[in-house]
This record gives sequence, C-alpha cells and structure tokens, in this order.
Amino acid sequence: MRKIQIKSWKAKGLDGKENDEDLTNVLSVLISNKKPEEIPRGIDNFRLFGRIVKAFDKAKKDKVLELEEAEYNFIKNDMDKEVPATWGANKNISEAIESFLDAKQE
Repeated sequence: MRKIQIKSWKAKGLDGKENDEDLTNVLSVLISNKKPEEIPRGIDNFRLFGRIVKAFDKAKKDKVLELEEAEYNFIKNDMDKEVPATWGANKNISEAIESFLDAKQE
C-alpha cells in the first residue's frame, strides 16, 4: 500500500472562479482525458477504476490517498505515458505529482 499526503491549493477555473484543487483532481484529469480507443476495458479494469474512485473520494475527506499496489502502478504507468510536459511549469501540480511518485510502499 502507498499513502500520499494530499495538499490543496487555489486555482482559477475557466470561469474565473477560485477552486480548491489537489492531487486527486490532477489524477482524475489524467485518467479521464484519454481517447475513447485508449480507455482500458474489461471487468478487471472496471473494478480497478471503481477502487481508484473510492480511494480518491476517501482522500478528499481524510487528506491521505491510500492506494494498493495495483492501483498505484496503474496510475504511475499512465503517468509515465500521459502527463503533459506543460504541467511541469505549474508548481502546485509538479509538487503533487512528485509526492505521488515519491510515495514509499508500506
């Protein structure tokens, strides 16, 4: 299992309003912005996504993202291929992603 502390920051949305964002928002965008033909399919992935969403919901409340190795590795592998390079220019997103990558297995 991996435990990642969740830190929030303020960000302006497209509507100009300030919103709270955190690692779960960043990861949700990363996972959901796939081309339809690249979305994983099958019952195992269906269940995996369900566990990820539950972990994200819990992390919103507890401020700690807890992921089993299968879920962590799925997200990390997705990150390796899909993280936009431009996200590196955003200090908050960069720190959030690094906190995810630095999470130690317990």
